[in-house]
Amino acid sequence: MENANIDAANQALNAVSEVGFTVSNIWILIATAMVFVMHLGFASLEAGFVRQKNVVNILFKNIMIVAIGLLSYYIIGFNLMYPGGEPGGFFGFAGFGLSMPDGAAGLIDYAGGAYGYHTDFIFQAMFAATCCTIVSGAVAERIKLMPFLIFCLLFVTLSYPITGMWKWGQGWLDQLGFYDLAGSTLVHSVGGWGALAGIILLGPRSGKYTDKGIKPIPGHSMPLATIGVLLLWFGWFGFNAGSVLSADPGAVSLVFMTTAMAAAAGALGAFVTSTLMFRNYDLSMALNGILGGLVGITASADGVTGTEAILIGLICGVLIPLAVTFFDRLKLDDPVGATSVHLVCGIWGTIAVALFGNYGDGVGTMQAQLIGIAAIGAFTFTFAFAVFGLLKLLMGIRVSREEEFSGLDIHEHHVKAYS
Repeated sequence: MENANIDAANQALNAVSEVGFTVSNIWILIATAMVFVMHLGFASLEAGFVRQKNVVNILFKNIMIVAIGLLSYYIIGFNLMYPGGEPGGFFGFAGFGLSMPDGAAGLIDYAGGAYGYHTDFIFQAMFAATCCTIVSGAVAERIKLMPFLIFCLLFVTLSYPITGMWKWGQGWLDQLGFYDLAGSTLVHSVGGWGALAGIILLGPRSGKYTDKGIKPIPGHSMPLATIGVLLLWFGWFGFNAGSVLSADPGAVSLVFMTTAMAAAAGALGAFVTSTLMFRNYDLSMALNGILGGLVGITASADGVTGTEAILIGLICGVLIPLAVTFFDRLKLDDPVGATSVHLVCGIWGTIAVALFGNYGDGVGTMQAQLIGIAAIGAFTFTFAFAVFGLLKLLMGIRVSREEEFSGLDIHEHHVKAYS
């Protein structure tokens, strides 16, 4: 009788664990789909912020980035980012392609019953292309298509997974205590450093900086840009809450709340600051304020209160117009504000981990965060600058002045976005 009771209890526990695995696995797949929608958001935002004559080009780049990212992450990136072995390393590689463990080892036993092997891969793969999408907007309207795609292939295949491994693959930054829930630094600042390298080597768009000052070059469709930002805000719930890596109701709902609060505060901060600075109500600043708040909260969304999330997002919003002005004064032309949003707010959000929440010893945590920011920034910027520089030397990376004036759609795609 006693053995029968034990067997019944074990069966009940197994049923509960199977239900928990199924629910968590489904949630992470839903979050994956939400992150995929973010690529539509990036495409819409960037298309809205460029001129009509370059819309097909920016959309083409966004489509190809997703395709390149998924394939390269399948072939090399996943096993470069999660090589296994002893924790604390700087580099590792577990081989080409995917190799799912047999039976339960690749399913319920794979990650403590939270998700399966293929779910892990596809969720992480959706993140991989994001870093290069950030670069595409910053270098828009004057970069050649093929050199840019070659850069993306190398950036997503090698640079992003190597620095990602340092934290998420149990590398040396993880052992140091560096924390970044969903990628304020590991995704967004990485993209921002790559963007900065690109715009330095490319130079500004023709006519942007003149003897009479800075000439605004507005995008062709603010409705399209607004739709893009709202799609990104929607997808970011999956980006951050999916990074909980389980369907834990408390953790997931906390991340949803902090993500929303930071984005809202970012919009308010950018609105007030840009109005005081420029004496007008600038929609593009408010939109980038939302994105800045989202980038800033991405590192700490699982460990701060709603009030702390509002403070983090509000500071991001204040930083946006200040950063845009700073980069313009340096004559670093960024058509969509990617460096301000993803690099500046990514750095701030990573520092905020040590200032808010309960992530450990304040001094020790701050030291780990600063080391992580510096190490990832140095590696990524050097890699991106070297790749862009080599491409510039070998094949050129900038279109001719005539092609820039006429638009990349006609010269590179032989089609217009609008008839």
